[in-house]
Amino acid sequence: MLAAALLALLLLPACCCVRGPAAPSTSAPPAMHIPPVGELPLPDFSDAHVKAPTETMMANVWFFYDEQMFLDIHSLRGEMISKPPGESVNFDDRKKFTLKIDTGKIGMKSVSLDKLMNQYLFGYPDPPLRNLHITMDGKQLKQEGIMHKVVDIPFTMWADVSADHGLIRIHPTKISICSIHGLGLLKAVGMTLEKMLKMPVERGVRAEKNDLLLDPQKVLPPPDVQLHLVDVHVEGDELIQTFDAGLHLPPLALPKPDEKNYMYFRGGTLRMGKLLMLDSDMQVNDTDPSDPFAFFIDIYNEELVAGFEYNRPNYGLTVFMRDWLDLGKEMQPGERGVRK
Repeated sequence: MLAAALLALLLLPACCCVRGPAAPSTSAPPAMHIPPVGELPLPDFSDAHVKAPTETMMANVWFFYDEQMFLDIHSLRGEMISKPPGESVNFDDRKKFTLKIDTGKIGMKSVSLDKLMNQYLFGYPDPPLRNLHITMDGKQLKQEGIMHKVVDIPFTMWADVSADHGLIRIHPTKISICSIHGLGLLKAVGMTLEKMLKMPVERGVRAEKNDLLLDPQKVLPPPDVQLHLVDVHVEGDELIQTFDAGLHLPPLALPKPDEKNYMYFRGGTLRMGKLLMLDSDMQVNDTDPSDPFAFFIDIYNEELVAGFEYNRPNYGLTVFMRDWLDLGKEMQPGERGVRK
């Protein structure tokens, strides 16, 4: 009897520890289904997964090429394909992948247009145009700069913009040269911008009579793009370009659909530093949703280190990156979970 009593006393604390509450709690979170490790079918490292394109969808992203020039990606649906084919898409080398844009609305502000024209299009010795500065003037582009033809000629040009068989056509309606009516002067001396401006064709810009034609597939620095321009116009402080390649890919199902500023990558294989993600499923969000997501691809890891990430139950990855423009600054009002 004594032995039985002692045994009961020893077992009593253990029973109390594992006993549940008398009634279920109404505040308990819903149960999350977490697949047992090793039971969820996962892709193997086969050619099919490596060579598949990575589908992408973006919204409210400022995609920086350097410290000044960026694309204002209002919306984008497309694919990323490795260069050379058969390798994973390498985020650490933007020269090694191509962005195929199916549909998209993308803007460029004055500071980006200036950098594009002065550095990427006419940034070579003795260019025909230099010191260019572009602003929006109503529904037109206003371009100031210097034209070189034997001597330097300061000019100001107002132009309409339109899409022409996939190209951006800049059509001058007025040119002022030293307060003289430039278009009239050119006509009087039998000259056109086409005759005056000799530019390397491979840079994606050429003159046709007095118009300038820009090829949006060639004028941007890497990554390479494949796209089809269907509309271009001035809207507020931006030159807005609309793209439609005709595939009309369906929207991707976002793991976090309430996010305003994001980049989502699905399928194929992504390489980011030491991370190699098979059958990629990664949504990259902005820690500060109050303004567009400033993403600088050359230093994406610094933005990643300043943010945070977590795995989802299906082994997908949710990432929050800090805006490049906010790196080194105090945490912004409404900003989420920045590491110290």
